Amino acid sequence: MDNKTPPFSGFRGRGLLFIGHKIIHTSIATQLEKEYLMCAGPSFGLLGPTLSNTKRHNVFVSYHHRNDQQYRDYFENLFARHHDIMISKSVQIGDIDPNLKTDTIRQIIRDRHLRTSSVTVVLIGSETWKRKHIDWEIAASIRETQYNSRSGLLGILLPTYPRNNPNKYYHKTIPPRLYDNINCGFATIHNWTEDPNTISSWIHEAFKRRTQIRPDNSFPSFVNNRSGDGWQK
Repeated sequence: MDNKTPPFSGFRGRGLLFIGHKIIHTSIATQLEKEYLMCAGPSFGLLGPTLSNTKRHNVFVSYHHRNDQQYRDYFENLFARHHDIMISKSVQIGDIDPNLKTDTIRQIIRDRHLRTSSVTVVLIGSETWKRKHIDWEIAASIRETQYNSRSGLLGILLPTYPRNNPNKYYHKTIPPRLYDNINCGFATIHNWTEDPNTISSWIHEAFKRRTQIRPDNSFPSFVNNRSGDGWQK
């Protein structure tokens, strides 16, 4: 698998068309789409097959904006638009002024983006654990307040996540607050998949756990982005 390009065929991203492991600008996508549809057959449709009778949840997608925007767009296109198994509530680049005070940013994340979501999915790439906003988003997601109910939580290891064994991960290179909640049973972590039934199941199980298991929100909040080979308390 190419670790840099999401492997999927035949749908548009933001200004892009994904064909196999290649990314093609939409300026040349129309003819390619027609050719793809001719091969796929009329039952497939422009965006492919969708799942029916699947319970959809409002999902907040937390991710490293600079490194993993391509995967976030791909994830949303595939599962929110293509298969229609979730409703995406993630923060887009430019949604929040980075020059605002820390408390203001946290409040905007909590009140504007997390209030209507019920599950948070963390897309984990090579430097996701370093980002303060991801730590804040996870913390706000699992906090029960008067106005916002707690969200379920799960992590998905992207193909860009660095490791030698595809069945293992180094806990110091995933977000520490996510790791604490994996340990207490509130969250789960999974390898990347494009199977909508699997993703739907993970999301629904996280949704159910949010009222069955108490999360661990004790990790000291990030003040700044971090650096190094792994997090420390």
